[in-house]
Amino acid sequence: MSAKPKINPLFFAPFVSSVMRPEPAWIDDNNHLNMAYYHVMFDRSLDEALDLLGLDKDYYREGPGTIFVAEAHVSYRREVLADMPMRMTLQLIDYDVKRMHLALEMRHAQEGWLAATAEVMLLHMPRPDHIGRVIAIPNTGRAGKVGLH
Repeated sequence: MSAKPKINPLFFAPFVSSVMRPEPAWIDDNNHLNMAYYHVMFDRSLDEALDLLGLDKDYYREGPGTIFVAEAHVSYRREVLADMPMRMTLQLIDYDVKRMHLALEMRHAQEGWLAATAEVMLLHMPRPDHIGRVIAIPNTGRAGKVGLH
């Protein structure tokens, strides 16, 4: 990553998501969360964190860019069953003005055991084309809350 700009945190690390439960359609024949929906739950928690940073639906509609997940690596540690309350945590590992490298954990919301981990690389891409180049996250307006400059 390029030189590190100073950031002013908006919340204590790690970010902790709201409690989420697997939806009935996400459960397989063995009463377990289908592997694809671990990604969905991680993605929803990521949306919660990005919303706090001003990288929300309004920014995507009106701003110069959008956040794109370029890489995601998930490790499944323990099965999640139907209706289990889960929380995700998100930790910033590395960043520059164009990208963020994050670590996420999925834990049982009451018992605290680890169900899965994810490591993701986010890129700020221009819209609407999303082709070929990564652009800096603006330091003004909605996205100025990110403060990666």
